[in-house]
Amino acid sequence: MIVMKFGGTSVQDAEAIDRAAAIVRQRFAEQPVVVVSALAKITDQLLAMAAAAGASHREQALELCRAARERHYNTAAELLGTQAFEQIAPELESDFDGLEELLRGVVAVGELTLRTADTIAGFGERVSSKIAAAAFSQRGIDAAHVDSRRCIVTDANFGKAVPHFEETDARLEQIVRPLVDRGQVPVMGGFIGSTREGMATTLGRGGSDFSAAIVGAGLKAQRIEIWTDVDGMMTTDPNLCPAARRIKSISFEEAAELAYFGAKVLHPATLLPAVRKNIPVLILNSRNPRCDGTRITASAPKSRNTFRAIAAKKRITVVDVVATRMLMAHGFLKSIFEVFANHRCPVDMVSTSEVSVSVTVDSNESIAAVAADLARLADVKYEGRKAIVCLVGENIRNTPGIAARVFGSIGDVTIRMISQGASEINISFVIDEADVPAVVTRLHETFFSQVDPEVFA
Repeated sequence: MIVMKFGGTSVQDAEAIDRAAAIVRQRFAEQPVVVVSALAKITDQLLAMAAAAGASHREQALELCRAARERHYNTAAELLGTQAFEQIAPELESDFDGLEELLRGVVAVGELTLRTADTIAGFGERVSSKIAAAAFSQRGIDAAHVDSRRCIVTDANFGKAVPHFEETDARLEQIVRPLVDRGQVPVMGGFIGSTREGMATTLGRGGSDFSAAIVGAGLKAQRIEIWTDVDGMMTTDPNLCPAARRIKSISFEEAAELAYFGAKVLHPATLLPAVRKNIPVLILNSRNPRCDGTRITASAPKSRNTFRAIAAKKRITVVDVVATRMLMAHGFLKSIFEVFANHRCPVDMVSTSEVSVSVTVDSNESIAAVAADLARLADVKYEGRKAIVCLVGENIRNTPGIAARVFGSIGDVTIRMISQGASEINISFVIDEADVPAVVTRLHETFFSQVDPEVFA
């Protein structure tokens, strides 16, 4: 058994879903279970209509809903033809009528709760999976639609729900396994789940990748395939550096570091269930299915290159907390990080000196409030428009002189913070956002001018 996840760009329209069906048909002998995202950009549209409804902008919310309805109808009609579309149309109509009714209800009460927001945000996967299942069936694949909310059991942390793995595994065995054993191809929506009480939840943005890994781990799949619109993980962002090369193989640990620090191909949480069950994850291109992509495993082949890849994470703010007398006082560091926790503001990097603590956080609207709370403890200043550049590779562990080579190649660039040692496979530093393209290009020239052909394409 394998799990195949198709992202938004891989199911964005009729042509893309038709390609996905052809790919699934080629792997039919391997007993695929398919997980699909919402059509490209639909989740953003759903969040926009939810926000409009919550602000009592009734016509704006309903207009966005009508546009989404029309797009899905047109996609389904083009995929299925008149007769097959007429069979699925009543169900789609009922789904969209329900969404409109929910939006009207939000407008009426004048409040958008987190629970309601999750119900709306997950709507795209609920309908895209129905359309994909119908399209697969019409193309000779015995597909069976499965509502993921019946299988993925989570807590009630709406917006970023955490799965209950044991219950989820049991439901997957109960609901999905029999379909596979009968020779059918289950088609599920990613990103969505529900609480034990049946309240709809979402796993956070990018959660369809996570869903695929949860399903793959629960069913003990041989591998998990993430189908997207690029040929795999690259040595860096090709938009920053056209000389970027495809990575043939990478370890779970390296891929997770890259995902967290800005590599957009993969959701950072995706790997966790796969790591737990030691299941390989492949990143593949639905527009170029002959490409071997990137294979992510627990232990990747050794490389002659020092690093496996370079990632850059923009829109970073550096927060400096200076307390001449308090820094070494008992509980002071705890008090600082409690402020960030209270504002649900994750910290990426930390650097300390005798009298100060510097941290980096994603730039967002909560920064001013965080700084105000920190100011009760110490002097605070913050600076935005920064970026974290992260070099990842397992060869860092035992190779002397690496830091000298890294910073020697960008000696004229102002470095705001440096982190090495928290992770044995990661060197990270903070620079001005404007310096990212030049820095990444120079680092790539330094460390990837020649590559190990066993590891890089």
